[in-house]
Amino acid sequence: MTDRIGLVLDFGGVLTTPVLPAALAFEKRAGLAEGTLLTGLYLDPEGIRLTEQLERGTLTQAQWNEAAGRMLGIAPDNLMGRIFADLRPEPVMTAAAAAARRAGVRVGILSNSLGLTPWNVYEGHDLDGRYDAVVLSERHGMRKPDPEIFRLVLRELGLRAEECVFVDDTEHYLPAAAALGFATVHAVEPARTVAALEELLGIPLTGGDPHQATA
Repeated sequence: MTDRIGLVLDFGGVLTTPVLPAALAFEKRAGLAEGTLLTGLYLDPEGIRLTEQLERGTLTQAQWNEAAGRMLGIAPDNLMGRIFADLRPEPVMTAAAAAARRAGVRVGILSNSLGLTPWNVYEGHDLDGRYDAVVLSERHGMRKPDPEIFRLVLRELGLRAEECVFVDDTEHYLPAAAALGFATVHAVEPARTVAALEELLGIPLTGGDPHQATA
């Protein structure tokens, strides 16, 4: 038996296809050298500052598009949407989340958001209908790995960290969750992630309908 009765999932790269291949595909379409986005937006101090402001909701997506476009030397129009145009729902993980809910596990989303307009990465995923709690960083002025955002999703779920598993494709967000008492899973490949969750939750998570979130 397991005492884990809650599951908290990152969104991009967990419930979607991987983020990096989508970004690399954009670089090719835009005629950028491979690694330009990673270097300019996630390693450069100014790029990091802009993205963290976006995630905390102190910068709009349109403002980020303008600033990032200048940094990269490309058109800013719907830049975020163009970068991640190839993201698709990840059916294995979506089905596993639905199976967990049918088994009585409370499932929440905890996402460092990218702004909701002009492009909304969450559109079409029916997060409010399929999950028990949805915490998007920009709505709360904080982002992973801030401990308080983990406490917020716990309050929304009505659970303690010791009762929950946290899954994220960004490994450096996991220690903050583990320090609070979460079991953690680094999402690298969907089948491996599901296998780890089955062991931690003590329930089967395969074979479900990815569009059915409740019994």
